[in-house]
Amino acid sequence: MTESMQTKIAHALQGVMNPRTGDDVIRSGMIRDVAVTVEGRVRFTILLDAQDPASLVREVRQAVERVDGVQEVRVDVRDPSQSSANSAVPPVSRGAPAPPPPASTPPKGRALPVMGQEPKPRAAVPPAPTPVAYPNLGRIIAISSGKGGVGKSTVAVNLAVALASQGLRVGLMDADVYGPNIPMMMGVNSAPPVVGDRIQPLSAHGVKLMSLGFLIEREQPAIWRGPIVMKIVTQFLRDVNWGTLDYLLVDMPPGTGDAQLSLVQATHVHGAVIVTTPQPVSTGDALRGAKMFERVNVPVIGIVENMSYLLCAHCGKPTPLFGSGGGRALADELHVPLLGEIPVETAVREGGDTGVPIVLAHPESQAARALSSIGVQIAEASEALQT
Repeated sequence: MTESMQTKIAHALQGVMNPRTGDDVIRSGMIRDVAVTVEGRVRFTILLDAQDPASLVREVRQAVERVDGVQEVRVDVRDPSQSSANSAVPPVSRGAPAPPPPASTPPKGRALPVMGQEPKPRAAVPPAPTPVAYPNLGRIIAISSGKGGVGKSTVAVNLAVALASQGLRVGLMDADVYGPNIPMMMGVNSAPPVVGDRIQPLSAHGVKLMSLGFLIEREQPAIWRGPIVMKIVTQFLRDVNWGTLDYLLVDMPPGTGDAQLSLVQATHVHGAVIVTTPQPVSTGDALRGAKMFERVNVPVIGIVENMSYLLCAHCGKPTPLFGSGGGRALADELHVPLLGEIPVETAVREGGDTGVPIVLAHPESQAARALSSIGVQIAEASEALQT
């Protein structure tokens, strides 16, 4: 049974072509560690080169899922330069009853290191890539935060829609590869078409969209390291047919990690907007995020304080659920403006869940007015930024 299943999987993967090599993923040497259980659970590794389209991950997964008898598929993505699987493991393992052993277990048939056969030292780390200018993308603005859960993606979505409502040509790039929420928040979730060798962005509410969430399954975790993140960010800039934009907003993941560094190495970022809540645990992380952008010569346009207060439904009195003054203090410390204070409103959450941002669903609400005002300020401030 296992032999037959392995053959079926190999045949299915031979139908998935890699445009970089002009051959299928099997002949291109991209598939490793194929393991199949008797219950039909399949696990394998795909070696994704920096020049390979990220959509190949979805294509190989779907090809294996269509194989008769397959019940579950798990795909591990690795960078070829960091994988020892190229020489140690054959492309398709025959009769494997379970996933491969942990990496700490020495592979069968390989001797332990002996004196005089030590591995050669790794080559020197190559210099950081030179940023590439994309003048057709207009002003590239990073929407960032020091920590998760502060509403960064909510702010990014509403700012993009608010700018588009001013008649501007706006793109929204979801660089949060570990938690791509833009598809749900904008009410769009389908595979983007590819014309020639260019990915066509999807569109919603007058905004062009690209997200990793369009390319992978909803439940698939992105267990990826820096080189893969860099590749995705670069591909979203270079290989997506954005057309001509006035603004490209980039929704960053929380923190100061690979995605942030990849973006500033890939292209010239014109400015960053830092999102925080009023509480010190959030502003402290936001400060580190802002300092990161300053160190890589990206100007911080200003601070957005989200969840600033809750308005009483009966008396209209504001209640500072998460403290008060944190955004203002952070802006003063960084010598940048506080762009706005966004209250806690149920409609904000509902807009994110239904795919209709609050600036469209309830434009007269205080949260929508605050977000629209922030959009105007960003447009005005960005005009003064150096191109």
